[in-house]
Amino acid sequence: MSEQASLYASELTRSMTMLGEDPRTVFVGQGVRYDCHRMYPTLEGVPMEKRIEMPVAEDFQMGFCTGLALTGKIPISIYPRWDFLLLAANQLVNHLDKCSLWGWNPKVIIRVAVGSTHPVNPGPQHSQDHSDAFSLMLKHIPVIRLASAEDIYPAYSFALRASHPMLIVEKMECY
Repeated sequence: MSEQASLYASELTRSMTMLGEDPRTVFVGQGVRYDCHRMYPTLEGVPMEKRIEMPVAEDFQMGFCTGLALTGKIPISIYPRWDFLLLAANQLVNHLDKCSLWGWNPKVIIRVAVGSTHPVNPGPQHSQDHSDAFSLMLKHIPVIRLASAEDIYPAYSFALRASHPMLIVEKMECY
């Protein structure tokens, strides 16, 4: 692992640990309790009792997280690839993004990554970046891109303090 990749990964770990220290947070997604993707090691500082493993049901996961947020929790909804988050677009674009129009303010921190094509290219279904398209579709949820390690902790700190949902995009090639 290069020094830059190591720094990117360590900043993600530091950020997840910081989020995990807040009593309101809960981490939801596939591979949050079991090591099955490259995001998993960044959760090492998050207690297991704060992690909810989900089945392959991305749309349900986003709706579930919206519901948790309406009860006062702050879910960190984890999608290891943009291509998986596409399946949750209905809940994200048509529901979570519009809740503020009805006076509700559910706060969900959505964590997604653009899949790496190195050292092995997993194909387009696991390495696409839909940040621009979602920036256009989402009217009330900012899309934040983490281009460098220096962007990570400030972005997740801001997401925790913000009064609205945020979608944070990582670059898996950087960790």
